Amino acid sequence: MRQVILDTETTGLEAQRGHRIIEIGCVELVQRRRTGREFHTYLNPDRAIDEGARAVTGIADEDLLDKPRFAEIAAQFLAFIEGAEVIAHNASFDAGFIDAELARAGVENPRLAEHAQVLDTLALAREKFPGQRNSLDALCKRLGVDNSHRGLHGALLDANLLADVYLALTAGQGALGFEDEAAQVETRADVAVVRITSRPRVLRALEAERELHAARLEAIDKASRGACVWKRLAAD
Repeated sequence: MRQVILDTETTGLEAQRGHRIIEIGCVELVQRRRTGREFHTYLNPDRAIDEGARAVTGIADEDLLDKPRFAEIAAQFLAFIEGAEVIAHNASFDAGFIDAELARAGVENPRLAEHAQVLDTLALAREKFPGQRNSLDALCKRLGVDNSHRGLHGALLDANLLADVYLALTAGQGALGFEDEAAQVETRADVAVVRITSRPRVLRALEAERELHAARLEAIDKASRGACVWKRLAAD
């Protein structure tokens, strides 16, 4: 299975009010392993960044003046995620912004869900840890993922952290049979053949032992009124 861990940074919180994406970060997993392939770009949003977004990301308006517009990288982005399972934390937020950018760029199918399956790790975390804080930082702490280098939010940084969180959150699924059959390890049992190379020793009963045995059979036959099977077998 091919998966793409995705995160975005934006000028503000609401795509429907014209806020734009300013950074996209993607990390590729195949069979739950990092491939080393990443997609990362900053974007010129053609609008000012809200003060709150600047404080969280550390990105200023002037930092993006020479960066490409979304329309310029849309084809490259879609090629990277096409056919994969896209994994995001609070996926509706990222998908909402991407859908708006795809529509603005004039893409024929302007919805992320038309190009990839979408999985929300926030929903997974709420299922597994109901009633607890399930932010990315909280999950890193709970699942033992080192996020000490996360001073500011960054799309590629957060996508890499989310990859570790997702793998920890879903640990054990491969053992339950969710991995692709081609990735499973074939096992084989070797049969050991045992050959006897020497004749077994045969011990015969002594005469006294045979007499005791015959007397015992006689007693059993008498007690069972002639129904002693062993005596009849001995006579045969």
